[in-house]
Amino acid sequence: MAWASARTIISSLSLFHITLAFFFFTNPSLIEDQSLVYVIGEAMGMPQAGSAFSTPSPANAFLGVVLLVLGISDLVSLSALPEEAWLVHHWPAQAPLRCFVFVALAVFAYATNSPAGRADPSKGRISHPRAPWVGADYGTRGGGAEGLRNRVFFTFAFVEFLFWFWAWTTLKEESRAFVEKKRQRAGAGGDN
Repeated sequence: MAWASARTIISSLSLFHITLAFFFFTNPSLIEDQSLVYVIGEAMGMPQAGSAFSTPSPANAFLGVVLLVLGISDLVSLSALPEEAWLVHHWPAQAPLRCFVFVALAVFAYATNSPAGRADPSKGRISHPRAPWVGADYGTRGGGAEGLRNRVFFTFAFVEFLFWFWAWTTLKEESRAFVEKKRQRAGAGGDN
């Protein structure tokens, strides 16, 4: 038996997305100032996001709307669809896909992070990181992908990966139990 049900995990993720949407729309600097973002960013040697999160911007507002729509649509799929549809068909296909996408994004953000912030570049990629403060030109040299190489994005992708992996394993267990229970009911109904 899982610690939390798949419905609880996915509902929590949806509410997390809606909460993030609110903060991206109203005060994005609160997201960067979170302890989890700081600790994971420092541990992985990711640079700070710089001025992108100091005040609300059109990009942050757009991201807020996208997260709001994603959170609401996930909540609606849990509440409007019958249990068999979301437990056996919809989420078992969505969870591994989202898990893969977010682990790929986290690996991309970490692996393409500039080695200039490393304590000793001669030690290679896995040496003890040093997270530098990046200036106002951060995100302008490498195009849009450069804006993804910061601690806020890495933490978001990493946490999403963890929760979607948890949802995926819980969904596999619950859908297997649901199908077995349905098979037993069908077998008991055929015996009469």
